[in-house]
Amino acid sequence: MSERHFRAQHYFLHTVVFLVLLVTSACRSTESITTDSAIKPSADTTADLEALYWARKDSARTLFTDADVEFMTGMIGHHAQALIMAGLAPTHGANTQIQTLCARIINAQQDEIATMQQWLRSRGQPVPEVQITGTTLIVHGAGEHVTRMPGMLTEKQIHELDDSQGADFDRLFLTYMIQHHRGATVMVDELFSKDGAGQDELAFKLASDINVDQITEIARMERMLRILSGKSPDH
Repeated sequence: MSERHFRAQHYFLHTVVFLVLLVTSACRSTESITTDSAIKPSADTTADLEALYWARKDSARTLFTDADVEFMTGMIGHHAQALIMAGLAPTHGANTQIQTLCARIINAQQDEIATMQQWLRSRGQPVPEVQITGTTLIVHGAGEHVTRMPGMLTEKQIHELDDSQGADFDRLFLTYMIQHHRGATVMVDELFSKDGAGQDELAFKLASDINVDQITEIARMERMLRILSGKSPDH
C-alpha cells in the first residue's frame, strides 16, 4: 500500500468516527431536551392544556336541543310514576318474582331520575322535582308536560292498581307496567326522530340505555303475564 493511499484511508476513518460522534452527540442532546421537556412541562403549557380541556367540556354541554330538554323533563315524571306503581308491590301481596322486578325498577329509575336532574342542572335548565304522596304524583317545574307522556297511567288506572291484591295485583301490575314501558320506548323514538336531538353524549347514552332496559323488561313481563294466565311462557 502506498503512503498516499494509507493517508487517504486514515483520513476517511477519522472522518467517519467524527461524524458518528457528532450524530450521537446531537441525538443525546435532542433526547435530553425532549425528555426534560416531557418530564418538566412549562407552567404555560400546563395552563393552556387545562384551559383547552375545560373549554371543550363546556362546549360539549352546549350540544343539546330543546328536544333533549323536553325528553329529560318528561322522562323524570314518567319514571316517577313507575316508582309509585312498583312501590305498591310489598303491601299488595305481589308474588316474589313481581317484588324482585319492582325492586329492580325502583333502583334503576331512581338513579336515572337523579342523572337526568343533574343533566338539566349542569346545563342551566329548569330541574323538575318529584313529590310522591301515596299514589299521588306531583312533578314541580314540569307543568302539564308529564301528564301527556306516552304510556302514563290515568288516575283511574292507578286507583284500580292500588285497589287490587295478590294475583289480581300481579296481573294488573304487569299489564300496566308493560303499557308504561312501551310509552318510554315511544319517547326515545320521538327524541331520536328530531333533527339535532340526541347529539349530547350523555343524553344519547341515557336514552339508549332506557330504551334497551325497557324493551328487555317488556319481554320479561310479557312472559310472566303469560305464565300467570296459565299459558305457555313461549307462546
